[in-house]
Amino acid sequence: MTELRLEGVSKRYGSAEGGTSALTGIDLTVRDGEFFTLVGPSGCGKTTTLRTIAGFEVPTEGTVSFDGEPITDIPPEGRDVGVVFQSYALFPHMSVAENVGYGLQFRDPPTGTTVDERVSELLDLVDLSGMGERSPDQLSGGQRQRVALARALAPEPDLLLLDEPMSALDARLRESLRLQLKRIQSELAITTVYVTHDQEEALAISDRLAVMRDGELEQVGRPQEIYREPATRFVAEFVGDNNVLDGVVRDSEVLPSGRKRGRTRVDVGDTAFELEGVSEDARRVSFCVRPDSLSREADRNRFTVDVETTEFLGESVRAHGNWNDIPVVLRLEEVPDDTVTVGFAPDDVHVVERW
Repeated sequence: MTELRLEGVSKRYGSAEGGTSALTGIDLTVRDGEFFTLVGPSGCGKTTTLRTIAGFEVPTEGTVSFDGEPITDIPPEGRDVGVVFQSYALFPHMSVAENVGYGLQFRDPPTGTTVDERVSELLDLVDLSGMGERSPDQLSGGQRQRVALARALAPEPDLLLLDEPMSALDARLRESLRLQLKRIQSELAITTVYVTHDQEEALAISDRLAVMRDGELEQVGRPQEIYREPATRFVAEFVGDNNVLDGVVRDSEVLPSGRKRGRTRVDVGDTAFELEGVSEDARRVSFCVRPDSLSREADRNRFTVDVETTEFLGESVRAHGNWNDIPVVLRLEEVPDDTVTVGFAPDDVHVVERW
């Protein structure tokens, strides 16, 4: 297994004055055996980060290390890395078995196995046993992606890199394959860096993830932390549905003993909300409330939303509406009327900005 570390990694294209900055001061550690995901919108730098780890890009500044050993100046072929691309990149003139064993022409298979044994072992691992003689064009998209994964794993690399490998697949197949990918990664205990723009996928598959924006890391943490405790407004709005409101702090509730209860009144427009988790010195705050925390039954912090559109999702309905010219997303059990009154508990909010 391998620990990966990026320290002060920046990447610029063109001159320092008129060039383009793709990465700025990336400091990141991926632990031994961890499934780590880079997620963010298009152009945020996640693929550039992956290519820098693989050696396809040379950082303008900073170092990349495997297990404490700098490898920044080592070319891709000298790094013990397996890469799976979005496009599969299978050789059409080779059989499935020949594609899987391609990398073993340049490196010996793991100790104690022959090339044929290693290929057979990997085809079993990715549930393609018995398909070694087929050509890639006889396989489905999901099967071809698994062949690409088996090929990357054949030399038993220390690090596995995956660049949006499921983006061309349909939703049901993506869900099936990500479960299979997580199982394989866990069985092999291989350090893995995964790139995706799909927030749901990132939350479902990762041990930890990094949310990126404009070449920088916005937040790094476990999926539950990223979802429940976004560090910035961008993370709150990017990862999953969320409602972010801006308000003015008015006062905090004081008990007879003189101690503050920890609840603060925040005015959003002419509506007062009672919140927990607001620091004493804040004068203005931005706070978020997840759609599933907005309930018709809540007896606190109630407000009425004008419903504009609804989406039936099977087990629930996602409703998009407007309250005081603020977009609001709701998650309800049934399709609402033109207006719906909801509320939330004071501790169901998370403050993302304060000043």
